[in-house]
Amino acid sequence: MDELLEMSAVELVTRLRDREVSSREVVHAHLEHIEGVNPAINAVVTVEAEAALVAASRADELIVSEGPAGPLHGLPMTHKDTHRTQGMRTTQGSLVFQNEIPKEDDLIISRLRQAGVISTGKTNVPEFGAGSHTFNEVFGTTTNPYATDRSAGGSSGGVAAAIAAGIQPLGEGSDMGGSLRIPASFCNLTGFRPSYGVIPAPSPVDAWQWLGRTGPMARTVADIALFMSAVAGPAPEQPLPAPVQAGSFAGPLTGDLAGVRIGWSPDFGLGIPVERDVLEVLEAQLSIFEEMGATVEEASIDFSEADTVFTTTRAMTFAAGLGDLVRQHRSLIKPEVVWNVEQGWALTAQDWIDATAAATRLQDHVRAFFATFDLFLSPAAQVLPFDASLRYPTEIEGQRLQTYLDWMRSACVLSATSLPVLSLPGGFTADGLPVGFQLAANHYHDVQLLRYGKAFEERNSAGARRPRMLSTGTDSQDPT
Repeated sequence: MDELLEMSAVELVTRLRDREVSSREVVHAHLEHIEGVNPAINAVVTVEAEAALVAASRADELIVSEGPAGPLHGLPMTHKDTHRTQGMRTTQGSLVFQNEIPKEDDLIISRLRQAGVISTGKTNVPEFGAGSHTFNEVFGTTTNPYATDRSAGGSSGGVAAAIAAGIQPLGEGSDMGGSLRIPASFCNLTGFRPSYGVIPAPSPVDAWQWLGRTGPMARTVADIALFMSAVAGPAPEQPLPAPVQAGSFAGPLTGDLAGVRIGWSPDFGLGIPVERDVLEVLEAQLSIFEEMGATVEEASIDFSEADTVFTTTRAMTFAAGLGDLVRQHRSLIKPEVVWNVEQGWALTAQDWIDATAAATRLQDHVRAFFATFDLFLSPAAQVLPFDASLRYPTEIEGQRLQTYLDWMRSACVLSATSLPVLSLPGGFTADGLPVGFQLAANHYHDVQLLRYGKAFEERNSAGARRPRMLSTGTDSQDPT
């Protein structure tokens, strides 16, 4: 693999800024690597090579004449196909929009372009981002660079597979029920779901929408912080600005885990089933936190009403955002989306009153937990990367699952709290499949959460292990 593609985003943008390498060189390597590895994983579904090379040449001219346009100047990046990109096909993984060419960018894309990103194409998603396995009727299934017959997760599965395969060092995704955290866990990456409003995610039908978030995925925590420094900040479409701004993420991430109090829960206090192999990998790494001076105690936030909060809010969001499309194009839309919309249509006023009261009590439980602990630690995913030919897992450790969301509860219950959550590589099974932790901090402790994550990353080398499909000298090496 080209040396440029092995670099972190932090290193790459530094070299671009210092003119040690040109954007055109980097973009050309990026496009060549898509051609080389994408047939095995189907991560990138639209490529705009000519336009990207033209934009890269302009970026090179600009850096000579005026300096870098932003912190990501000249960096190539494919984008999640649920995010609108002006002039570039955005299908949302749906037959309904398979030929859609947006006339404007979504906010996250606009901010990335302003930061200097060279947009090169789009990455695959499940239809409308529904579910944490990436397949659709337009482009087919995205698979995992660590095992190309397994799922890459979702809904940001295309982004995850692209980053893990070395196509790009970081990218943007979104997360309602784990869509950044589960693919990060499946692909040995770091995924970050920020606090509400830190990266605004405007909704055309609900200005107060809080469940879905936009955030980054990368190979390192430092790259996550770089991304946040480029795109965080208020937007007029969002009613209330977040107290954490882009500048909060700038500069080196320093800190340690000495004296940090961590509540670890393998089952979220609810008996949520988690595959034994997942827990064996993660439990073997708990000593790292303790060796770094943290106190680890088995304890959980009281999630007893989190399922009610999540499923009711998600159903309402689906009905509001996708209800008209289901009415008009039901036969073209996958049954899981139709089911979730119908769940929203069936809600009563009492259901919404009950869910609002449950959300209020859940916040009481969050406050009680963080009065004792600094971090909540748990499995990022309940299962290992599974057979990519399945729609979703239907059983975990002998427990039958009822809906397409049940195997994602490890992420969904944390989404219901609205807390910032960081998914981190934890280790590998004997068969070479990645397993990830998720760390949650109190509201708007986003920067401190990244500092804690960086400290753990420096002691646990799992994130340095690359897929065997790549032709580097370290592809088949285990972390030491």
